[in-house]
Amino acid sequence: MLLTAEPTAASATDTQRPPRHYVPEDFQVTDWAALETYFQELEARPVASADALERWLLDRSELEAVLSEDLAWRYIRMTCATQDAGRSEAFQYFVNEIEPRVAPYDHALNEKMLASPYLGGLDEKRYGVFLRSVRRASEIYRVENIPLKTEISTKQQQYAATAGAMTVTLDGQELTLPQAADRLKSPDRAVRETAWRAVQQRRLQDAVALDALFTELVGLRNQVALNAGFENFRDYMFAALGRFDYTAQDCFNFHRAIRETVVPLIDDLDLERRQDLRQHALRPWDLDVDPSGQPPLRPFATGAELLEKTIAVFQALDPYLGDCLRTMRQMGQLDLESRKGKAPGGYNYPLDETGVPFIFMNATSSLRDVVTMLHEGGHAVHSFLTRHLALGADKHPPSEVAELASMSMELISMDQWHVFFENPEDLRRAKKTHLESVLETFPWVATIDKFQHWIYEHPQHTEAERHHRWTEIFDEFNQRTVDWYGLENIKPYLWQKQLHLYEVPFYYIEYAMAQLGAIAVWRHYRQDPAEGLAAYKRALALGYTAPIGQIYAAAGIRFDFSTDYLRTLADFVREEMAAL
Repeated sequence: MLLTAEPTAASATDTQRPPRHYVPEDFQVTDWAALETYFQELEARPVASADALERWLLDRSELEAVLSEDLAWRYIRMTCATQDAGRSEAFQYFVNEIEPRVAPYDHALNEKMLASPYLGGLDEKRYGVFLRSVRRASEIYRVENIPLKTEISTKQQQYAATAGAMTVTLDGQELTLPQAADRLKSPDRAVRETAWRAVQQRRLQDAVALDALFTELVGLRNQVALNAGFENFRDYMFAALGRFDYTAQDCFNFHRAIRETVVPLIDDLDLERRQDLRQHALRPWDLDVDPSGQPPLRPFATGAELLEKTIAVFQALDPYLGDCLRTMRQMGQLDLESRKGKAPGGYNYPLDETGVPFIFMNATSSLRDVVTMLHEGGHAVHSFLTRHLALGADKHPPSEVAELASMSMELISMDQWHVFFENPEDLRRAKKTHLESVLETFPWVATIDKFQHWIYEHPQHTEAERHHRWTEIFDEFNQRTVDWYGLENIKPYLWQKQLHLYEVPFYYIEYAMAQLGAIAVWRHYRQDPAEGLAAYKRALALGYTAPIGQIYAAAGIRFDFSTDYLRTLADFVREEMAAL
């Protein structure tokens, strides 16, 4: 049995990479010739028993972990400095020279395993979820898609470089877009408007180029789907992402549930905001300011302070959680502050060999940064809790589970937010603001997801049709009480800020599913903190050794996104907001 007992605090403080058993300890990925030897050996090795098949699986997983971690560091270094040609070239070397050569072997090894007469000798409970994913990957593999995926990866990198280079100048100071966005929290409406318009105008400078890039990506992705025998890229991605637990129609039903239950709540909040701000009409630059007119919250000053306070929050919840971040700090596995040349956004990148992930973000000392750090910290804890699993595939659950880890951490940590906000009124403001953003997650996710479905159901659409359909969907779910007069040229391009559309297509509906689950985890935690947190950790420690529904059940919640369930949990959030 490969699963071990629940991890202990000691496993979170271990900074040593586990010993290799198959690949030499000093091996590094330098060129394909040296790497291919191991793939050839795995392909040729006789497998004469179930035990030998399991040993073969473990050796293959170790090789994949070496590759995965090498790629991870190339990506991390590139996103930390997108203008560094050497880092970009190192990443592109892997994408262009390594990945295309790995793909055929990966498929051949899948076929070898699935054809083994000893496959039935593997423990179905232990390997069932893994084998289900392998069978699906084998079904959709096409050799002609290898060069297309390489081209797609190269073009996706262009988006990161373009977005990472965007800056604006305000009051004589050059600012990244996340830094400029902080001014949207200013009580001075003129300051907010100036910052908002500057950011949008800067985005518009690259709008035509980003539209053209997206059109190319849509065409390439559609061809990948057609090559694999699918009607469209959406259906291909549902297979590629291993969506065994719900369908496209379920997503459409979820969109409708969000529109019926959450969107009216957001409309009410926006009307309250307009009244509190004493404005005749809400404008797009009025949505992030504190409606009481107080200055923006400043929960930390530097990335080091953000990390120190987050460690304190995690420690108060559970010493194991605090140890996770301490270990990352000791190993230098974080890059937190916004600066010119960094790629946009934030992520936690798992490192399969080491088991200690890397957190990347663009902090500028805002409440949103605190939430992002807690979010990525939840992902990091997930990495630590699964580092004991022997198969690399078991360490990578689907996004519906991965995002449950991060979004739950945002909420269950709120009882410790006094670490960031010593003033009780600031603490109340921070919690209320975040809970509003939790509700706002649902309409925005529905917008992006519904847009993606339309995009890939109509791959031959024109850019004008794309802009029109985006605006229709945006207006269906978002800012229905906001006045966009005079800004009509901006709204059609708002989707370009969502990097998922460019870099990880169809990775988005999971945020809403996981947000719903996170609210349920939080409600469980509020009812019984000790058991709620223990159930959260037990669920995450499963990795992907069980189906999504079983993992959610281990957390003490349901994998359910029905209208009634959504209404119940949304009402719970509103009640918590009212109690603040």
